[in-house]
This record gives sequence, C-alpha cells and structure tokens, in this order.
Amino acid sequence: MKLETPRDLALRVLNGLTRRSVFSEDALNDLFQSHPALDGREKAFVSHLVQGVLRWRLRLDWMVSRAADFPIKRITPSVLNILRLALYQIFFLDRVPESAAVNEAVKQAKRGHPRHVVSFVNGILRSICREKDEIPFPDRKRDPLLFLSIFHSYPEWLVRKWIDEWGLEFTEALLEAGNRLPRLTLRTNNLKLDRETLIQGLQTEELAAKPTPYSPQGVFLERFRGKPDRLTAFRQGLFQVQDEAAQIVSFLLAPLPGEAILDVCAGFGGKTTHLAQLMNDQGSIVALDIHLRRLLGLGSTCNRLGIRCAVSVVADGTRSLPFLFRSKFHCIMVDAPCSGLGVISRNPDAKWRREKKDIDRMARLQRALLDGAAPLLRQGGKMMYATCTLSREENEGVVYGFLENHRNLALQDLREWAPEWALDLIDQQGFFRTFPHIHGMDGFFAALFTKIK
Repeated sequence: MKLETPRDLALRVLNGLTRRSVFSEDALNDLFQSHPALDGREKAFVSHLVQGVLRWRLRLDWMVSRAADFPIKRITPSVLNILRLALYQIFFLDRVPESAAVNEAVKQAKRGHPRHVVSFVNGILRSICREKDEIPFPDRKRDPLLFLSIFHSYPEWLVRKWIDEWGLEFTEALLEAGNRLPRLTLRTNNLKLDRETLIQGLQTEELAAKPTPYSPQGVFLERFRGKPDRLTAFRQGLFQVQDEAAQIVSFLLAPLPGEAILDVCAGFGGKTTHLAQLMNDQGSIVALDIHLRRLLGLGSTCNRLGIRCAVSVVADGTRSLPFLFRSKFHCIMVDAPCSGLGVISRNPDAKWRREKKDIDRMARLQRALLDGAAPLLRQGGKMMYATCTLSREENEGVVYGFLENHRNLALQDLREWAPEWALDLIDQQGFFRTFPHIHGMDGFFAALFTKIK
C-alpha cells in the first residue's frame, strides 16, 4: 500500500473540514496523532498547506471560476480542494515548481475520480499557469469592496463592516496583516528565570530570540517553524506560548500576591498561569471553564510551569455563579469567547466559520458572562473584560450595555492605570486596543471595571 504524501494528508484534512464543522488546528492534531511516523518537517508542511489554502481560499476560487467554463458551485468539494491545494503551491510557495504542483494534483485526481475529472484538473491548472502573471482581479476603483474581498481573500460582509468602521485604507492594511504568517511569541515564566536568561538559553539552541517591544516578559522567536513543545526550555517549564497582546491584558489587571482571583473562561490556561506568575504563585485562582478537556490541559500546563495556586472548576459562567462560591474575589478575568476577528492570522478558519449574525450572538454571550461574574466581585475589586476581536458590538457595545444595568460598577480609564510601557496601547476612551497592522500583535480589546458603593 502506497504511503500518503504530506500533500495527500493536507487534502484529507481539507476534505474533512468541508464535511464537518471543526477547527483546522483540531483536525491537524487528530491527523498527527493518527500518523506518529511523520517527522517535524512533514507535519510543518502539512500544516502550512492547510492553513495556506484556508487563508487564500477566496482568491484561489476566483482563479478557478475564471478558468472554468461553468459555475464553480458545480465542482465537487474534493476536486475543488485538489485545485486549491495546487494553486496555493503555485502562487505562494516559491520552492515548489509549477510542474510538481500540477503533477501531484493530477495524481490525486486519479485516485477516486473518473478520467474526465482528471483531464479537467490538468486543464484548469495548466490554463491558470499560462496566465500566472496576468490574473485579472475585480477593478479596484469601480468596486473596491469586491476587489479587497477577492484579492485579500475575505468574505464581503466582513470587508464591508471594517470599511464602515475603520475606512478603506485602514481596512486594506488590516486585511494584509491578517494574511501574514504569525511569528511565535513566548511568555517568560518568571517563577523560574528572567527574560534575559531565557533568551540566552534559547540562543544557545541556535534560535533567533529577541524581546518583545511592550510586554516585559515577552520573547519573539523569529523564523521558527517547528513545534515549541519540542524545545528543552518548554519541557523545563521556562516559558508558555502566548501572544504579546494577551500577556498585556493580565498586566493591566495587575493581581497582587495573596489575592483571590477568578478566571471565568480559563480555557487552556494562558491567562490563568500568567496571573499566577504575577502573583508569585501566592494566593488563589479559580480557573472556571465549561469544557473539561481544556481544564485538563490547564492542569498539565500548571504542572509544567510549577504553578500551585490554581484550582480548576467545570461550570457554565453564564449561570448564577454565586451559588458556587461563598466568598468574593479581589480580581476577576473575563476573557470572553468572541468572533476571533483579531487573530485571523493565527486562525484563518475564522474568515469562513463566522457570519455577520454571529457577532450579535457572541455579544449576548459576553454580556451574560459579565452579568454572572459581577456579583462575585468584592467592594473595591477589579474585573477585566477582554476579547481577541475587532468588532465594536462585542467590545464597546458590550461594555456600555453592561454598565447600564450595573450601577455599582465603574469603568476605569486605563490611561490612569496602565504601566508607562503600555500607554501607547490605550485609546482615547481608556480602552486597551491593539491592531495587527499597527502594533505587530494580535487584535485585542480590554476594559477594566471597578466595584464601587
């Protein structure tokens, strides 16, 4: 039996994504677990192919639709994925010859498809290759919305929304940033060492490590394409993978050693473990999440980092949480589920998994989480609301709507609270806000509430 190549495995993942609603990261992890013989380089290539096709899917489909004699909807998903995979290699991978991409696509078409489909795949790809340098896109001046949607590969509803909110020039820069391959950012585990020592240790492994410009614990790994969990420093618990924007949110909440903290949507524990570090692992953190699997991962991360002050609780944060807890908390982190429009470079799935109606649905969920957490905040306590999206409905809209129904909570102007190194990231309304194309980090939003009499 012939072994599947990385291209075949990438095609398998793409076909699976068209059949069931699952994130590409989860699908890739499932694939790698079922293929333990794959080495790191092969896994990286499969991931790169899958993520690349998802990132540029609309532009790739535009090329196919221009070359085909009939509507693209008539092409079966499995055949369309073969074409997408080949075109991504032809247009975005410099080291893959056109002939190799076409030949591999034809081989894939021969497995399970009739002869006329094989001819179709071969003909479409060779036709597009002939005009590779002259692909006609929509007219930018006549229809800028359609041009930006097709050329940068984003759904029209999202491009229209961002143009309405931010303007045309700002939107195009944002689209471009969302299509860039993200660099890996680490958070130093200050319970074990300082950032300078971590950077020196990484450099001894011939890794290009340098400090982040804002977070005092952040480290960039330049040109790193492997799995960070393979690094010795990871296994020793010297760092945690976390984007710089996410790190800054915990710094803004600024918990103190000995305090009682609640992390309402803890997930796999990125912010839970950072809060523990900032508290010097002294005090208590309740890490709450509705998914047991995520909390199991959080427990494993705490063990690796040497954190002892966090306790996991499986519960729904939108329900009446006071029934679960007798005492109140000094600080509450509500890192709410959101549309994820600020982290598209890391999760290109979000382009196609989200619809306009999802934004209002997410905003209602976020309000419910804040409503559930507010009664657990003690007098004078602080509650941080954070998202990794750029949607105003999920950000300012949720904040102001929440305040209308909670007169005992006040909005803290982060310009008066943030450390000096973070002031550039606070807007005129006192919110923490970052944009990928401006700040070189994920798109984040955060607001800080304090409880008053």
